[in-house]
Amino acid sequence: MQQNDIDYFRNLLNEMLQEALKQSDNTIEDMTDSNELCADPADRATVESDRSFTLRIRDRERKLISKIKAALTRMEDGTYGVCEECGEDIGVPRLKARPVTKLCINCKSKQEEDEQLRGD
Repeated sequence: MQQNDIDYFRNLLNEMLQEALKQSDNTIEDMTDSNELCADPADRATVESDRSFTLRIRDRERKLISKIKAALTRMEDGTYGVCEECGEDIGVPRLKARPVTKLCINCKSKQEEDEQLRGD
């Protein structure tokens, strides 16, 4: 991978990280702002449903932050853009579509086929 590609992806990943951290902070603020008590069971169910949805979003944000940090670490140790499965270079178009990926398109496709066969 060319140095200008590495610089591009480093900037992109850092921007993604900042945005994910900002969203994470907003999610936490929303949860602390919505500590309301509801006498009506329907209202209480709605609040609990919203809280559950917010927690799922928070979990996805947490996982994305972890993947971004791992990608930045791979960038520092020189393994960013190299497929962890086969050792081949991951194409720039694939990295542009999914900057945190660890697998080339062929290995990812094979992984998805295997998951379908197992019923995952």
